[in-house]
Amino acid sequence: MGEKVAATGSDLSDRQLYRRKLRTCLEALERMLREKRFDRPRAVMGLEIELNLADDQGLPVMRNEQVLQAIASPDFQTELGQFNIEVNIAPHRLGGRVFEELREEIDTGLRYADRKAAEVGARIVMVGVLPTLTNDHAVLDNMSRNDRYSLLNDQILAARGEDIALDIDGVERLEVESASIVAEAACTSLQLHLQVTPERFPAVWNAAQALSGAQVAVGANSPFLFGRELWRETRPVLFEQACDTRPEELKAQGVRPITWFGERWVDSALELFEENVRYFPSLLPICDDEDPVKVLASGGVPHLAELRLHNGTIYRWNRPVYDVADGMPHLRVENRVLPAGPTVADTLANTAFYYGLVRSLAEQQRPVWTRLPFALASENFHAAARAGIDAVLHWPKAGRGGRLGPPVRVPAVELVLEELLPLAAQGLDAWGVEAADRDRYLGIVEARCRLRTNGAAWQSATFHHFRDRYGQDRASALAAMTRRYMEYMRSGEPVHTWPVG
Repeated sequence: MGEKVAATGSDLSDRQLYRRKLRTCLEALERMLREKRFDRPRAVMGLEIELNLADDQGLPVMRNEQVLQAIASPDFQTELGQFNIEVNIAPHRLGGRVFEELREEIDTGLRYADRKAAEVGARIVMVGVLPTLTNDHAVLDNMSRNDRYSLLNDQILAARGEDIALDIDGVERLEVESASIVAEAACTSLQLHLQVTPERFPAVWNAAQALSGAQVAVGANSPFLFGRELWRETRPVLFEQACDTRPEELKAQGVRPITWFGERWVDSALELFEENVRYFPSLLPICDDEDPVKVLASGGVPHLAELRLHNGTIYRWNRPVYDVADGMPHLRVENRVLPAGPTVADTLANTAFYYGLVRSLAEQQRPVWTRLPFALASENFHAAARAGIDAVLHWPKAGRGGRLGPPVRVPAVELVLEELLPLAAQGLDAWGVEAADRDRYLGIVEARCRLRTNGAAWQSATFHHFRDRYGQDRASALAAMTRRYMEYMRSGEPVHTWPVG
């Protein structure tokens, strides 16, 4: 999202040209798929982690430019809010000791970044939503200085025609209005990329959609927003409302939101790109000079700039990605459902669970999505966001001979312990991951389920510890909890081992 763009007024007004370019990009993509021009199969994964900035008291600081200057690494980039940055982890081949290699790499990078941030009065916090963030922080003046963010904000508000209203009913209720999309900057995520062949793409995407509810249930880490205790994973509902281009009238007409789980299983990657063009007006109608058809005719590889830019403004929870690396085009599934944190170990536990499970589900002879209606997969995702580790999900019942029966309601912890963790282990074995790493990181997910605790559960319990036992007011209890979170986060021990209070 931090890609730099520049546009003139005429660029933004010429939607017809942009629409034609999008259709040309789609035609080029369809031809490339038909002619099998994509990269050879490679088990390549990648991570992006969005981070918050807070001071030693646990309060947000608006210093991402200074922090990035101090870090001085291209791996770290701006995000929407001045209280955010993002770190991009170089792609790794899935297999061997990849998770232990990632642990050392990410831990070293974040500790270095935290030391450099401290030089300018900030500390790095890996959490889904910074608990001490208030509505007063989510204002236009605190948006990062980046042309794309300003354009996106203007376009969303222009399409909506009115201020953004947040109305989230959870443990408590939050009702606020905002004159910008900066509230969305409260969401800081873990994004998991998997490069796949065109032939495997639909199975991997369908599998990622099917397992997203279980991912969120075990990984929830965003129970607070603007001082209120809401959903266990508040990011999805916040994202859906803060980036909604639709006034009430368009919602009533059934117009689709740009933050979208989707509405059906797919048979090809092209279907998702076509849906993005068919259903959603361009928010950033900025044209590139490339003619994809001419590039293809000359034997080259088109970058499809307009399609990639448009695709980046449709916030699917599992996003299709077209990209070019080393002169070769490839497809990726970008899994966006998880929050950041709490620790590097927790992050890699979530990562191992996803990559192992998505492979096993994608390779089943009778895939789960042939038995699970898509509407129930969407319901699972939102139920898990609301209830976290205590969620109850729909899942096809396993019968004799491994056959799947009709969906039944099952507690998320039971589903993960009895069915999904063994599948995730099989998937990691299929990737060639070392058994010690497989057991270490899936063991963290297992422990969360057995103890019925994750980042969100710990945050809630610790907040109430400070507020109810010691009589602190809401703001003081949230700050105390955040400081304790930062302390334990730096210890590196997974969240299920953290004492409450």
